[in-house]
Amino acid sequence: MKRVDLIKAIERLGCQLVRHGAKHDWYRNTTTGLAQPVPRHREIKERLAQRIIRLLGNPELPRTADGGNDIHPSS
Repeated sequence: MKRVDLIKAIERLGCQLVRHGAKHDWYRNTTTGLAQPVPRHREIKERLAQRIIRLLGNPELPRTADGGNDIHPSS
């Protein structure tokens, strides 16, 4: 997914740029308060882009012990 498309998608979810980091920009969902880093690559792997969108769009997803998400994309 192109980075600009990812940014547009998360901004539609109500997210705003919080800060520029060294290699990532941080976006926060103003409704939920959840923040996620977005890499500064032109192309972002589809799986990572969908994970960022999912996490910023729905903060009530179940978490695993290591802090990850235990929902797997359907095959």
